[in-house]
Amino acid sequence: MTELHDLRPPRGSRKKRKRVGRGPGSGKGKTSGKGQDGQKVRSGASIPAGFEGGQMPLQRRIPKRGFTPLRRVEYQVVNVSALEGLDEPDITPAVLEDRGLIGSASKPVKVLGDGKLTRAIRVSAHAFSGSATRKIQGAGGSATRIDS
Repeated sequence: MTELHDLRPPRGSRKKRKRVGRGPGSGKGKTSGKGQDGQKVRSGASIPAGFEGGQMPLQRRIPKRGFTPLRRVEYQVVNVSALEGLDEPDITPAVLEDRGLIGSASKPVKVLGDGKLTRAIRVSAHAFSGSATRKIQGAGGSATRIDS
């Protein structure tokens, strides 16, 4: 039976560490594989990303424009043409998620007016474009806005 003191890791599973700076015979002597002189040769040397040697970095040289609004609402968009292909009379975000037209029913949905609608459907969404509302109501359906 194998004893605890007989256990060895499988051959090739453990790699010997590279011993640098141990003379010319090692192949990694003198400069220890770091080349000649310079900032990166020193121990503990790390140069921040974007550092350009003291020159004004590109990130600070180029002009900045605009901002990101804090209260921006990102809608998941669905076109009227996609609603035409559904066989449901009532269309809600949950139905759209089940059919794979949107990623998540918990995020806001906006219906846009691209395409034609030939049948009456009741659509519930967080927002509608003007053309989408006209096409849904023109086909005899209703567009109900969900307040979130």
